[in-house]
Formats: sequence, C-alpha cells, structure tokens
Amino acid sequence: MGRLSRRDIIKLAGGAALVGADGMPLPGYAQSGKGLNAFDHAVVLMLENRSFDNMLGNLYGLGAAPRSQHFEGVAGRNLSNPIPPDATDANRGVVPVWSGTVMDNPNPDPGEEYPHVSTQLFGTVIPAANRNLAATEMSAPFNTPDPVPAVPPMNGFVVDYINNFVRTEGRPPSYDEYSVIMQCYQPDAVPVISALAREFAVCDHWFCEVPSQTFTNRSFMNAASSTGAVINYPYAHWVNDNNAETIFERIGAAGLSWKIYFDEEDVFPLTVLIHYPRLRNFVKTNVFTMRHFFQDAKNGTLPNYAFIEPRLFVNHNDMHPPVRIAGHTQRSSILAGELLIKNIYDAIRLSNSETGSNFGNTLLAITFDEHGGCYDHVPPPAAAPPEAEKPAGQFDFRFDRQGVRVPALLISAYIESGTIIDTNLSHTSLIKTFSDKWSLGHLTGRDRVATNLSAAFIRSIPRSPDQWPTVTLRTMPADLALESDSDHPLNELQRAVLGLAVALGGDALLKPGEIVTVIEAIQRMKKELRLQEADAKK
Repeated sequence: MGRLSRRDIIKLAGGAALVGADGMPLPGYAQSGKGLNAFDHAVVLMLENRSFDNMLGNLYGLGAAPRSQHFEGVAGRNLSNPIPPDATDANRGVVPVWSGTVMDNPNPDPGEEYPHVSTQLFGTVIPAANRNLAATEMSAPFNTPDPVPAVPPMNGFVVDYINNFVRTEGRPPSYDEYSVIMQCYQPDAVPVISALAREFAVCDHWFCEVPSQTFTNRSFMNAASSTGAVINYPYAHWVNDNNAETIFERIGAAGLSWKIYFDEEDVFPLTVLIHYPRLRNFVKTNVFTMRHFFQDAKNGTLPNYAFIEPRLFVNHNDMHPPVRIAGHTQRSSILAGELLIKNIYDAIRLSNSETGSNFGNTLLAITFDEHGGCYDHVPPPAAAPPEAEKPAGQFDFRFDRQGVRVPALLISAYIESGTIIDTNLSHTSLIKTFSDKWSLGHLTGRDRVATNLSAAFIRSIPRSPDQWPTVTLRTMPADLALESDSDHPLNELQRAVLGLAVALGGDALLKPGEIVTVIEAIQRMKKELRLQEADAKK
C-alpha cells in the first residue's frame, strides 16, 4: 500500500474506521484493536497529591454511570469523618463530604508522610506524643496500630489535618479551616479531567503503591521499588542509594525508545533525581523539555514510552496543595493542572502523522503519585512486597499494603466512551502493561503480580478524531493567569526536590531559613546544576 496523503488521512479520519480504500488498516495505526495491541506508544502524565474522591468522587451521580456500570464515588453515600473532642466545634460530631469550588483546597497542605497516612487510614495516633510532631520526629509504631486492621476504617483525615495544622500554623483551626480536607470537587469545577474521565476510561480502584508521599510512589511508578525508602527524607538516599532497575532501562534494552519530558523552568528533572544512580547517564540522550514533547506529538516522533513531569516550581501546574508561611499563602489552583492536561490531550488528539505516533496508536494515561492527605473513602488493599526477602524499610514498613486511591484515566482510540474499570490497579499496572506488551519481564515482586490494562481496550475499530471530545477549560482568574509566584513560600514537594538537588553536591540538609521562596530555590538549583556540569567536564 502506497503512502497516503494528508487529504486521505483527513478523509478517512472522519469515518468510523481508520482503513484505506482497499479496506486495509492505515500504516502506523495499531492493527488489532483489542488488548495490548491497541497502542504502540504510551504517554504517562503523573500529577501531584490528590485523592480519587477529591478530584473525581462526584463524576457520576447515584445510579448515573453509563451502561449499568458501578462507579465507586461519593454520591448517595453518607460519608464523613469524626471531629476530635477537643477541636473547635466538636459538637458537630463529624465533617461530611461536601462539594466546593475553592481551587487550592486543602489549604494549607496536609500531612502526607507515612505516619500521617497511618492516622488518616486508622484514626490512630500512637504514641499520643506523636500528635503535633513532624513525621521525622515521630516515634514507633508511627501511628500504625498493631495488628494492622485488614480493612482500614478511613476515619482519621480530619484528625490528622487538625494535628498537622496545629504543627504548621501554631494554632488550632476553625471548623471552616479543617473541614476543607473533606472537600470533593464537582465535575463542572474540574471540567477537563471530568470530561476525559467520562469520554474514555476512568479507573475507580487505582491505588498508589505506598501509603506515603511523593518520591517513594514515583519510584514505584518507574521501578516497582523504592529500595526501602518510605518518605522523601533523607534526600541522599535517592541520589546515592536508590539503585533499583527502572522500566526505562528495560525498555531501552529491548531496542525500544523512551523519553522523560519535564518543564525547563524546573532546572532538574525530578525523575532523574529520584533514580539518579540508574538514570544519570541518560540525561543528554533521553531527557527533554515539554517544548520537545509538543513537537514530537505533532511530528509523529513520540517514543514508545514517554513519561511527563508537570511543572513543579514557578507557577506550578502539578495540582499540589499550597502552603502558608507567616501569613503568605502560595497560589496553587488546580486549574493550572487542568490546562496542562488539556494541552497534552489536544496534542495527542490532533496528531495525525501517517507514520510513527498518532492519535490512533497512542495511549495517554493520567494519574497522581499519591493522595497527599486528601480524603478518600475506599480502603487500600494488601500488596505484594517488591523484595519479600528484604528487611523492613523505613518506619518498619514491609511494603505489604497499597497507598490511598488516586485518580487515573486511560485515553485511547480503542476505549469506549463511558468506560469504568473497577479492577484493583496501581502504578505498577503500567509497568506490567509494558512488560506484557513488549516481553520485558518483571522488575520486582510488586509488578510481577500487578494487573495489566488490556481489559480497557475493548473496541475492534478505533474511534475517529471527530468522536474524540473537545475539552473546555474553565476561565482562568486573571490574577492567577498573570501571576508569577516566584516570591511565594515553597510547598513540601518543592522543598524536597530542592533537597535532592542539594544532595547531589553532598549536602544532606539545608540550613534553617536558607531557602524560603520559589525563586531562591530555582537559583540554588541552577547553582547545583552548574557545579554538576563542571564536575562532569573534569
């Protein structure tokens, strides 16, 4: 079959099937139409610190899911968390799930480290002296009951939010201040992610890998292991000792292509910092900025696997909750993340290269690294330890439980509109999917038993571009769209990423008060990058 013209592509794309005049599939498009043959290129966007209920719990009303599918949301359920007896307005008894439109709630940032998540899951503070301490100062058993209940009651989100608020703000919160942890957005508040969840596949039982924070979950996303680390600190662990093999390396060894895309404003790609012992030598060959991603999508030159990092610092679009320091609140609207999702989705939707990557053979997966302390009502299940023979990791955790449920969407021409996938999935389901598709073998015991995503691709004929929705972003407030937040205080993730960059130079700690604002962090990271480049030339 000869090379088709752009006119032929446009003409055929308007029909029900992407086939040529002779009835044969177009070159460059996935040909089976089912299972793991439905894509040749995969793009994964991992955002920050939102639970499933927080972002998508209201996606469908009670009984409103399409095709009589079940949807595990918040509608029609009497969901709440108890208020501790010594809190303001404790006479209310509970904080129910409620819908709001404040786009940077929960504000300030909740606790997200393992001991905080234990309180959120089990409602316990053990020992009581842990109540208002930083996670690194807490004592065993780090708020985790013994024995650990098989089904966590999910009743400690309010308790933990109040405890952490007192620690960070130096005073008890009012009811209005602590009730934000139970806010769940309505679809019209987050129309982009909601529209894509409805028009393609939403996974309503997708759990993060570890009941803790960013670095360990992102490490599991790429390596099905964190080499024993449970929280972000100590930063030196990641740049020196996190030596688990990554899916990037396995893909490359199979002769396939991969790239990491990050925002050039961030100076260092976070994924490389987390896996520095394994990925440091790939920076010049496999790491690119988002400008290159949009070019690659347009030109049909996306790799077999693309991993996208959101912008983490200046005007960050990762959806991470904000912080407050000395009365100064960091702006952190999730509308910025909505815009990022829209731009990436549109880049794939409009890609129509006759060869290479295009809308017909590219899978887009969108998920979040961890729940970030935001409320969710579904108890996490048990999990297979990555290396069962290894001793327990930080906080005596054996990596035998999943973390809290997070949003996850799958977008592909071979996915039916209105698909709900209620199978238990997790970040390593993506590793399992790529391993099964490309015969890569498993990385650890965690991804070996994970469920792949083949059940999502049920169409035998791909959806043509005119069947893909055009998503509309809410109007961005003028002060947010034009604002540079370079003088704002650092959130927890930004401070941790800075800690990784500094650890490259051998400094495990920043001096108290040394770095306070976003612009100071950027300047320090640029200094560290110059030092790294100078060392590389020696």
